[in-house]
Amino acid sequence: MSDAGAGPPDRPPPRMKVVLVTPEIPGNTGTIGRTCVALDLELILIRPYGFDISEKAVRRAGLDYWRHVRLSEYDSWPEFLRVRQPGRERLFFFEDHGVASFYAPDYPADAYLVFGRETKGLQPEILDGMEDRVFHLPMRSPHIRSLNLANAATAVVYQAMRRHFV
Repeated sequence: MSDAGAGPPDRPPPRMKVVLVTPEIPGNTGTIGRTCVALDLELILIRPYGFDISEKAVRRAGLDYWRHVRLSEYDSWPEFLRVRQPGRERLFFFEDHGVASFYAPDYPADAYLVFGRETKGLQPEILDGMEDRVFHLPMRSPHIRSLNLANAATAVVYQAMRRHFV
């Protein structure tokens, strides 16, 4: 499945970024990297990781696309904030306890879509004071506690970029 068009010609291409804070599973990171390549988005990884970034599993999940990932890495969340200085209105956090659905925001073209580690999500100190910037993906079944990180990130990215494709 492909879409050769990059959206309406009167809009600049999106400069969205996917941010993974302390990712633990290389396959999820590789899969998210592949999505970033497909949509020409930057992938930002914040240490520590639960794996070696050069590990075969990351490359395997990203297949031969990993070398095309526009990758930036930071040693910590404070370093990321200091270097990037993203405005509050550009930060969107995703957790199962978010105040609103991920369908609610009008994502700017330069949004930072932030996801936490697979087992524990985002650290409380990252979300402190940002409660109104935390969104969830709706789930109807009471039998599911959470979604796979790669699946959730892909759903969020496509929703965030929706207006850039219509």
